[in-house]
Amino acid sequence: MTIEVAVVPAAGRGTRMRPATRVVPKALIPVVDRPAIQYAVEESVRAGAGEVILIVDPGVGALAEQHFWEEGPLPGLENVKINPVVQEVPLGLGDAVLTARSAVGDRPFFCVLADNIPRPGGDVLPAMAGAFEETSVVCLRRLTAEFLERYGVIVPGSWRTPEVVEVLGAIEKPGAVDAPSDLGLIGRYLFTPNLFTILEDLPPGLGGEVQLTDAISVLGESGNCLGYVAGQDLLDVGNPLGLLEASTLLGLSHPEWGEEYRAFLAGLSELP
Repeated sequence: MTIEVAVVPAAGRGTRMRPATRVVPKALIPVVDRPAIQYAVEESVRAGAGEVILIVDPGVGALAEQHFWEEGPLPGLENVKINPVVQEVPLGLGDAVLTARSAVGDRPFFCVLADNIPRPGGDVLPAMAGAFEETSVVCLRRLTAEFLERYGVIVPGSWRTPEVVEVLGAIEKPGAVDAPSDLGLIGRYLFTPNLFTILEDLPPGLGGEVQLTDAISVLGESGNCLGYVAGQDLLDVGNPLGLLEASTLLGLSHPEWGEEYRAFLAGLSELP
């Protein structure tokens, strides 16, 4: 199935990237030759989306407009409608997604977190669309114990295929002791529009924020959510070490500079 619209929440405060994000919004920090938010837009377009809704902080919408349109459309994005929507107050990821309600309407939609970038050739959105059965689909990855306190974790049900599992519930950052499985949510979602009704009525959860994981739990409890288990991790550019790692992997695969960069790295082997 072709999903025609994607939502990219990019209104986070970027506390893991301080002091860089004191001035530069987290989603506009460059990764090799483009900001993180552009990777999310390009990934959505590769999956078939013709419209991308950017959820941004107040003031960031103008910067996003400058980046995507000021000197004309970016190569490969000429036919894409990019629509910034402002989240006035940072009340959590769930609230950020709810902000896109009027722009999305009654369409199913991808939700793509700009903090995470697929490895080259590792897009997951097409496979998620392939698993879509008029129910929401969330992307999962098997996590080791130390990551169970950093990610939302699902309650698994029956397996439809070796990669697709029924989601019966979800818990935000449960930790190793309380985690119902090792299957974590890694920032790629395909939601049906009934998610907005759930988010609208959802009370604040962990940290006093409206948690998207709690809405996924409601979807799962009502039998309206599947999980697709990805074969590899996404690159986390929301922290300094992850940004360095992502820049290296994406730099090595760059069609113009990759070979020169590889030679440069090889020459560093004699560093003390």
